[in-house]
Amino acid sequence: MQVNDILRVKGGTLFTVHPDEPLSRAMNDMAEKDIGSLVVMAQGDLVGMLTFREVIQQIVKNGGQVGHTTVREAMDSQPLTCTGETDIDNVRRMMLEHHARYMPVMDQRVLMGVISFYDVAKAVVDSQNFENKMLKAYIRDWPAHEAVEPDVKL
Repeated sequence: MQVNDILRVKGGTLFTVHPDEPLSRAMNDMAEKDIGSLVVMAQGDLVGMLTFREVIQQIVKNGGQVGHTTVREAMDSQPLTCTGETDIDNVRRMMLEHHARYMPVMDQRVLMGVISFYDVAKAVVDSQNFENKMLKAYIRDWPAHEAVEPDVKL
């Protein structure tokens, strides 16, 4: 399974923010849309990732206040990325190693989408459930006349 398989099911809705936007506005957007991340784009390029983790860290750094902080001050300026052809097992490994909950999907310089750790976990579980059902159906429908007899030689 590849990242493109997840994006096909998930859809192509993208939420972005400019690095010079006030952090408070980005927080409002995240709350309104009930999303955990925003891709930070400037002049058509990916320049960072803003998640609830960076927001909380910045607020703590500011003594509990958002103040006049910009997205640029809070964002992760070197987020992990992948392509649509990246294997889900590789994405899962990268996300676990780097404690990343969200990963932008790029096609060279073009943002194709964002996948979350939840998306990856759901895809893996759905795939395993499908495989499990297929195996159970195969076993249940096993023809009786094709039962394998042990090869016993005396």
